[in-house]
Amino acid sequence: MSLLRRRKHPFNESFRKPEKEHENGDFSYESKRKKIPYEHEEERPLSKWSCLDTWCWLIGCVCVTWWFLLFLYNAMPASFPKYVTEVITGPLLDPPGVKLRKLGLTAKHPVVFVPAAVTGGLELWEGRKCAQGLFRKRLWGGTFGDVYKRPQCWVEHMSLDNETGCFVWTTLVSNLARIGYEEKTMFMAAYDWRLSFQNTQVRDQTLSRIKKNIELMVATSGGQKAVIIPHSAGALFFLHFMKWVEAPPPMGGGGGPYWCSKYIKAVVNIAAPFLGVPKAIPLFLSAESKDISLVRAIAPGFLENDIFQPQILQHVMRLSHSWDSTVSMIPRGGDTIWGSLDWSPEEGYSCDQKREMKNSTRVTNPARAKSAISLTRSANFGRIVSFGKDVAEAPSNDIDRIDFKGAVKGHRAENRTCRDLWAEYHGMGFEGTKAVADYKTYTAESIVELLHFVAPKMMARSTAHFSHGIADNMDDPKYKHYKYWSNPLETTLPIAPEMEIFSFYGTGLPTERSYVYKLSPTAECHIPFQIDSSANDEETCLKGGAYSVDGDGTVPVLSAGFMCAKAWHGKTKFNPSGIRTYVREYRHSPPTTLLEGCGTLNCAHVDIMRNFAVIEDVIRIAAGASGEELGGNRVHSNIFKWSEKINLQL
Repeated sequence: MSLLRRRKHPFNESFRKPEKEHENGDFSYESKRKKIPYEHEEERPLSKWSCLDTWCWLIGCVCVTWWFLLFLYNAMPASFPKYVTEVITGPLLDPPGVKLRKLGLTAKHPVVFVPAAVTGGLELWEGRKCAQGLFRKRLWGGTFGDVYKRPQCWVEHMSLDNETGCFVWTTLVSNLARIGYEEKTMFMAAYDWRLSFQNTQVRDQTLSRIKKNIELMVATSGGQKAVIIPHSAGALFFLHFMKWVEAPPPMGGGGGPYWCSKYIKAVVNIAAPFLGVPKAIPLFLSAESKDISLVRAIAPGFLENDIFQPQILQHVMRLSHSWDSTVSMIPRGGDTIWGSLDWSPEEGYSCDQKREMKNSTRVTNPARAKSAISLTRSANFGRIVSFGKDVAEAPSNDIDRIDFKGAVKGHRAENRTCRDLWAEYHGMGFEGTKAVADYKTYTAESIVELLHFVAPKMMARSTAHFSHGIADNMDDPKYKHYKYWSNPLETTLPIAPEMEIFSFYGTGLPTERSYVYKLSPTAECHIPFQIDSSANDEETCLKGGAYSVDGDGTVPVLSAGFMCAKAWHGKTKFNPSGIRTYVREYRHSPPTTLLEGCGTLNCAHVDIMRNFAVIEDVIRIAAGASGEELGGNRVHSNIFKWSEKINLQL
């Protein structure tokens, strides 16, 4: 009997422990039940919940939710997102290609796209040891993948020798495809935009390939001439191509003086910086833009930090000083086009459009209107760079300037790390830096002289390929050299009277025109100049150290529109055969909801490539419409008024 008592039930063994034994070492089942009733028995101790368990649980929930949403997205009908959007915003407009196909438009002229730096990709085909595994991967344009892990390696491959020198086209291409365009009738004239335009031929035979592709497309399209669509700096590249293709070898392509007349129907330039952009000046002078200057204002000292400065601004400067193509963006035409210390074509411009409209409505008497305009302070836009807000606003007679060109330069302390990063500024020394600031203010002509002073190697190399003046006599033999071919003020359009040239660009966005600068801290590794982000004046369109005018956010209206509005209009010395030119402006309208993405009426410099109105006009031209059939000029800005103020003999 005692043996039976000593045997323990396995269930009780696991969950109960006797608290009191009998004298003989045994205990009774009844006593255990009294001591620890079954319904109140003690539980086994549980393991503690750790932070790792919490993170695993959260990650698991996120993954399950993600896969569930992905399943729903793939399971739903393709029209469901469009249905939801239409419920919220109303019926969506048909894409331009669908709309025009319904109207009976079909593919007619072959189309050639000419991208720019922002819209053209660069792949690595040959590189250094640090680029192992990056063969055929994009170093520019698209996703960077492994590149972001090797920033120094990226800079080394994107830089050119200092001694020698998401795809925005998708919307346009897909809409052209809707009216019948296909691979054999469309061609992307890609090129290495870092090189000077002539060197793309020397190194890659790019110009020859473009010539052969255009000839082939025209031949296989029944003789229909090509429509060329350059974007941004691609317009300057194609301007160079039109002179190259007609020029005799070895400098040119040997196509003869009537090649363009035979093969090109129209050139539709989109957001073209024909006369350069003031926004390029800060890139060379201080490797920054207004946006970077605002970062300085929000987080003082961040970009001057010893950790970030060598990794950001000096590398930007190193790249910009090695790319010859960027010099083509320096403002062209000097003071004649961009204005002097006391004059500019845009003088009187008001950045407050509502206030301008209100004033023009309220003041009906001409004399009072003139008086009201005279009372409005205007920025001196001709002063592209001014050291100090007081200098930017002072009468020119009150500015005491000291010529910088005779200043003695001197090397700073030996520091090879800094010298490698900030290019040629190391050789200026403190005296050279001070001399630049003492000159006080710079116009378009003196800016070129300034860049020759602060970056002599870059300018000596690149000015062998680009020019920035105005031709007095187009019969001068020197203008047959390729360095003048991309400057519309020093070259002529081809002899092609049946060809048309369009200038499509956005308006209604504040666009940088001139800057207020200051000297930066004089530490060894610091770039000596920077935009003064504290300089603001609402009345004169000054914000964050930059004066703004009308444009597309990058290219001012003056640069994009002047050539077609005046210099090329009719038979001029720049347009001897009288090619018809048209200005087509598109007023910026931002998206009203997040569901619209970039918006169908966005006219910013890059986003204009997705603008429905622009795409519709391009498709109509490709389908055979002329400029007159589009409606001729369409203008929202004062481009014709500003162009008339420019005293240029045509």
